[in-house]
Amino acid sequence: MLPLSGVKVVDLGSVLMAPYASQWLGDLGADVIKVETAIGDSTRYTGPAAEPGMAAMFLGSNRNKRSIVLDLRDPLGVAALLKLVDSADVFIHNIRPQKLEKLGIAPEKLMLRNPRLVYAGLHGFGEGGRYAGRPAYDDIIQGMCGNADLMLRQTGKPGYLPTVSADKTSGLVAAIAILAAITARERTGRGGFVEIPMFETMVAFNLVEHLYGGHFEPTRGQSGYPRALASTRAPFSTQDGFISVMPYTDSHWIDLFRELDAKDLEDDARFQDIAARTENIALLYDRLAALISKRSTSDWVEIFDRLDIPAAEVISLEGLMQDGHLEDTGFFSALRDENMGELRFPGVPIRFDGVRPDICMPPRLGEHTTQILEEAGLSATEIQQLISSGTARQYTSARGDESNEQYRQNRSTII
Repeated sequence: MLPLSGVKVVDLGSVLMAPYASQWLGDLGADVIKVETAIGDSTRYTGPAAEPGMAAMFLGSNRNKRSIVLDLRDPLGVAALLKLVDSADVFIHNIRPQKLEKLGIAPEKLMLRNPRLVYAGLHGFGEGGRYAGRPAYDDIIQGMCGNADLMLRQTGKPGYLPTVSADKTSGLVAAIAILAAITARERTGRGGFVEIPMFETMVAFNLVEHLYGGHFEPTRGQSGYPRALASTRAPFSTQDGFISVMPYTDSHWIDLFRELDAKDLEDDARFQDIAARTENIALLYDRLAALISKRSTSDWVEIFDRLDIPAAEVISLEGLMQDGHLEDTGFFSALRDENMGELRFPGVPIRFDGVRPDICMPPRLGEHTTQILEEAGLSATEIQQLISSGTARQYTSARGDESNEQYRQNRSTII
């Protein structure tokens, strides 16, 4: 019995931020119903695939869910969605707010129907600000929230982190906010509206350490944490590879200087304590890099282990799949599908009472349409009418490559 067993989530999210948030809720035991258009989430067609509509990007953020296809441009589709909402605990979307009223799913309408509903709006920008309603994708938010500027300061050229950090960070914060709202509802008996804006979420995330001197009025130095911004902050080259090293405390550095027989560094006033090292960290890392390059990775791992200084050999993405620790802890999960064969997934990283939650195969487009509508109380006749009219669709394997072609022809219809 997982913590969120019995919690029903209706998820209109697409691409990554909202699907990642709802995947976490599903990992924790919630029944997540993914509501999709007839062509499905665009990530169904992003990356390699063993079957049309089940591409890698979709697999990465949609496990532990069920899928229903509804056309929300049709009043009958909206009516069916409202039936789902009537018994839901949580409603999630990442649709731009100005479209909600037109679709008939504005917060006030849904929470009036279901006062216990936690309505989560995952927006690009907070309502009430001048950016409200603007489209937002990970690259846009990374450019606005400070990520690109941090890269400029460190490398001399603005750039994006090579991971969709805004989508995933905001999705995690959304999951936390939704859980907080569910907890509050258990005390008050009423749900509420939760707004999670990507821009503000990422600004808050970056300024944890990078507001720095800006905490004070008047300011006490520039924004930006020097150690994180040092151009020489990177894995160190050894004779045969790379190693990540993090001497941090005074005792770490003293022990390291003595191990290296580097009395000049030990006596240098610029490296005497954490305040001085922080101000001169780029130079210190540069000096350390020259020394580390003279020995092998295995030599350094042994040395840093003996000195109790955090260090580890750099692991590639491919190397993670053969990592001994991850194998010991059973981190990766393998699922066998009769059509796609064996698939590998990263497991849920947390455990409850020593047990890691199981994962289920991400759903095919509309795989559970009939089942979900039956659970919502629709009769067999009503369900057949929805499917016959094209307002709802049930997955059939015969569609094959048609789903890819339909996506290419109709991508402008994605909500």
